[in-house]
Amino acid sequence: MAWIVLVVSGLLEAVWATALGRTQGLSKLAPVVVFAVAVVASMVGLGYAMRDLPTGTAYAVWVGIGAVGTVAYAMLTGDEPFTAVKALLLGGIVVCVVGLKLVE
Repeated sequence: MAWIVLVVSGLLEAVWATALGRTQGLSKLAPVVVFAVAVVASMVGLGYAMRDLPTGTAYAVWVGIGAVGTVAYAMLTGDEPFTAVKALLLGGIVVCVVGLKLVE
């Protein structure tokens, strides 16, 4: 269960990071609300997962999922250009995150 919560929390990290980028300095209400709800839910989930998972592993997986999700979303929406090198590097992050799960 901790791994499922951790993955969802990592996805919520991508949500709050994307929302934060759209707040225009915390001046737009809707993205600020999405940011606030997502950041709290993401942190609560990370904390829950850390009850059963090692802190370093949980944090690395959470950050990895959030980083890949944020960049992937930006590339899909056209906010950031897609390049083969970026895709390769993001794939490397995914492989590393999966590796952390496998060596647990």
